[in-house]
Amino acid sequence: MFAEPAPDGRRRGGASRRAFLKVGLAAAGGFLLDATLPAVARAASAAASLNAYIHIAPDGIVTIASKNPEIGQGIKTMLPMLIADELDVDWKDVRIEQAMLDPARYGQQFAGGSRATPLNWEPLRRVGAAGRQMLVAAAADTWDVPAAECHTASGVVHHAASGRSLSYGRLASKAASLPAPDLRAVRLKDPKDFKIIGQPLPGTDSPLVVTGKPLFGIDVSVPGMLHAVFEKCPVFGGRIVSANTEAIKSLAGIRDAFIVKGGNNPQGLRDGVAIVADNWWTANKARKKLQIVWDEGATAAQSSAGLASAAAELAKGAPASSLRSDGNVAAALAGAARVIEAAYAYPFLPHISLEPQNCTAHVHDGKVEIWAPTQNPGPGASLVASTLGVPEANVAVHIIRAGGGFGRRLRNDYMVEAAWIAKTVGAPVKLLWNRQDDMRHDFYRPAGFHFFKGGLDATGRLIAFSDHFVTLGHGGTVADSATMTAAEFPAGLVDNLDYGMSLVQSGVPTGPLRAPRSNALAFVFQCFIDELAHAAGKDPVSFRLALLDAASQPGQTRSGAGFDTGRMRGVLELVAEKAGWAKRALPKRTGMGVAFYFSHLGYFAEIVQASVAASGDVTLDKVWIAGDIGSQIINPSNAENQAQGAALDGLGAALGQAITIERGRVVEANFDTVGPLRIGQAPPVEVHFLTTANPPTGLGEPALPPVIPALCNAIFAATGKRVRRLPIDPAELRSA
Repeated sequence: MFAEPAPDGRRRGGASRRAFLKVGLAAAGGFLLDATLPAVARAASAAASLNAYIHIAPDGIVTIASKNPEIGQGIKTMLPMLIADELDVDWKDVRIEQAMLDPARYGQQFAGGSRATPLNWEPLRRVGAAGRQMLVAAAADTWDVPAAECHTASGVVHHAASGRSLSYGRLASKAASLPAPDLRAVRLKDPKDFKIIGQPLPGTDSPLVVTGKPLFGIDVSVPGMLHAVFEKCPVFGGRIVSANTEAIKSLAGIRDAFIVKGGNNPQGLRDGVAIVADNWWTANKARKKLQIVWDEGATAAQSSAGLASAAAELAKGAPASSLRSDGNVAAALAGAARVIEAAYAYPFLPHISLEPQNCTAHVHDGKVEIWAPTQNPGPGASLVASTLGVPEANVAVHIIRAGGGFGRRLRNDYMVEAAWIAKTVGAPVKLLWNRQDDMRHDFYRPAGFHFFKGGLDATGRLIAFSDHFVTLGHGGTVADSATMTAAEFPAGLVDNLDYGMSLVQSGVPTGPLRAPRSNALAFVFQCFIDELAHAAGKDPVSFRLALLDAASQPGQTRSGAGFDTGRMRGVLELVAEKAGWAKRALPKRTGMGVAFYFSHLGYFAEIVQASVAASGDVTLDKVWIAGDIGSQIINPSNAENQAQGAALDGLGAALGQAITIERGRVVEANFDTVGPLRIGQAPPVEVHFLTTANPPTGLGEPALPPVIPALCNAIFAATGKRVRRLPIDPAELRSA
């Protein structure tokens, strides 16, 4: 899903797994360090290569290439922090450059899955440490002293015994002539000696962002550039029959208009009509005069209501397939003191990044140059190359900062559209989607339906749990990001448990959205867990803690499938303490709700306090977050920002976001019907991190999933009414 390495461990299209350094002299003097080394991965199959590149100029300024796309997650600042700290330079002397796509040098370059930290934590520190070791060696050789007698600080090598010192800038040229050390053997700093890692640093691009400087893909301008729009069928998978392109070409300012015949891959080039003009406004205005005949295809018969009806019908029978079966659920339910049943559903969701999809492309002399705000430039280059019929080596991609991604820009359909249009007109072209394009041609978070049963014994202990998950598929295959694993909590902690799955056929394109799968599964599972707690007459926090302490199946550990119950217990207890859960005394129609979730290697528990007016309108009072992402918070200010942003993102989705399908097409078109959370709605979000002796992990996604069920559980605490379908409908919360 996120450009995984090949099964044999080699990175597709790049270097081998061996670790090496290349050292050179910069054209203007100074030190260049080109490092390729195996990534630290969570699975053996993910041992890909990555690269870091350092330039130390004679004046001591250190330029570090940031290899991954920046989509607002702070990675352009964080990755260089790892190198700079181990190199032992002052942050004020560091300059950061965004790297272009260069798989031979950098390995995988992508933003997704909250994996930048776990993949780069140790490898990039080793790059910095190797550079520091070479600079020390250069100084020791200059002074004819043992390297062990030298130490570094703030970009300077010191020899305490003689009182001598040399700056990195003065040593750079000599260091460039020395042999490179073995990256596996370089000495890393003790965390107590970190000077940059662990400091709250502002984003390197923040001054440009807040002052409105050209920075994003939408701002790109190249000489001779034309502007394009691209009209696709409103029904997913529809094919073009005819269009009035000749009439469009006769309009003032229009350079060209033509039919594009694409393929069947929704992530690639699709059928449509391209309009190219001197400026975007002219092209978009001409678009309104298009007259297109479409063959809408089979998806035109599908709708959100139809999918829900089909799911309800499937739920009456047994699941089509079994994901997991422990014990004997039927017998346990038959002997339970109380059985609780509930049906939950969630809708398609769009990504609604503030910057619509866009790409600038120039195709000339058999080569393609791309400027794109993409999360996944490597597969984008491959897609462009295969579609245009050019060698992938002939596709150059400038990675441009994205105005939000959230998983949408892991797909590169807009890149291949721009490249195809540019090749056709023979000039540089900027393709810019409008908001309606962005809303109606997305790869949506899949809709889903869950039919739960839970059995409690006479003491209120959970003894049986089942879920019939009805999800989306196409041709018998589960849709992208519409799966559920057999390890979903509380699997392994309840003696009798069944997870089954059935498919509803859908032609709606789906894909990862921030915390894929988890953003939906947390809602349904943690809300139903809350229902069970109340049915058992138990405090919701205590009920969850008891589950985390529950005896697992004989012969199994309590921390299976990567899930550590002790770490989750830690954040749950922390958030309850910080929110004053045990002492809560709230006004009428105000409630607190709790939820936790493990995703993307992060453990998060969250509490939401919300008030519900008699009209049913929900006010968000406050959110408390407790997270465990390991032993080190690399950039505390960015970490807090990411956790807060994730929570606000989730709250916005719960309160006002859904994509509705009618006649195979999207009904909603803009922010007036699918809105992000407004500033006036946003509550204060208090963030706490629990430091544990585990490797650092990512943060962009795992703080989102728990906030949605925590809000819904708070609404129940305030009103006694359960939210089992999203988005939250105020009409269902009105007081009698």
